Amino acid sequence: MSKPLFSDEIQLRVRYGETDQMGIVYYGNYAQYFEVGRVEWLRKLGVSYKQMEQDGLMLPVIKMTVEFKKPALYDDLIKVKTQLVKLPSASIEFNYEITNQSGEILTLGNTVLVFMDVETNRPTRCPKFLMDKLQN
Repeated sequence: MSKPLFSDEIQLRVRYGETDQMGIVYYGNYAQYFEVGRVEWLRKLGVSYKQMEQDGLMLPVIKMTVEFKKPALYDDLIKVKTQLVKLPSASIEFNYEITNQSGEILTLGNTVLVFMDVETNRPTRCPKFLMDKLQN
């Protein structure tokens, strides 16, 4: 996949409330960093997560893996790179790479989300509008 929209980067500043007493990002906050990366990736593709939810489509995470290399620290400027692994079907998968302002890899991650129809509470295929954006 060579399209630039299949990969996106955002920058975030580590806030004090995201850290523990040692000034290190609490491990549970990485799920939020991944989510911010994912939502912005979709937004840059022209897809609103909020609109999908209003249209009755949810994307719950069904699997998440995280590999911690180095700690992110209070006030670090981190970059979250979000990359689509493959074209979606009933699920969509992303890889993440979090680096600090020096370019050091801090964290690697992966999430798998399933497209869920809110009315039936059942998995469904990736919506056509999203597939069209990914294939054009």
